[in-house]
Amino acid sequence: MSNTSHPFMDCLKMVFNLFPNWKRATEVKKLESRAITQYIAYVHSSRGTQLLNLQSHETMAILTMWMEIEAHQFDPLASKLTWELVIKPLYGLETDHMVVKENEAGLEKVLDVYEKRLGESRFLACNTFTLVDLHHLPNIQFLLGTPTKRLFENRPKVRNWVHEITSREAWKMACDPEKSWFVNQGK
Repeated sequence: MSNTSHPFMDCLKMVFNLFPNWKRATEVKKLESRAITQYIAYVHSSRGTQLLNLQSHETMAILTMWMEIEAHQFDPLASKLTWELVIKPLYGLETDHMVVKENEAGLEKVLDVYEKRLGESRFLACNTFTLVDLHHLPNIQFLLGTPTKRLFENRPKVRNWVHEITSREAWKMACDPEKSWFVNQGK
């Protein structure tokens, strides 16, 4: 039976917008950014920053837990705020201030948990920079240019964490149009 005709795979495609497209027995097309970053971090774990803390079963479980918290608690709120405060104005659309207020209230609760965690650990998952921190960067970068920035700044440990992760040289290069590898691909 081909992958494209199996009812379970059709359900996965519909629900998760993830559909394994088998090119070869060992190759799967990855369509979700977190899956892609995990794959890259694992494949290239022998060099560069160790983004997956796989030192033990316990550290792997903690990393996985914080990746889930980012994906299911932080990202939905931060993405809605980014949409309302950054993206909509770029297209001349009006910001829905009720949506902003509701999502800021939710984000405050998440950041309170982060503040407590960052009292125990330098970064969210452990004492080293991991994919957990990396996955936060795009929305945080956008929100730092909005009034929502105050939610990060009002929590000293969160403020220090945000400063540390946004000050990483690789992130600064990714945000700099003159240094970005993507912008320079056509040059």
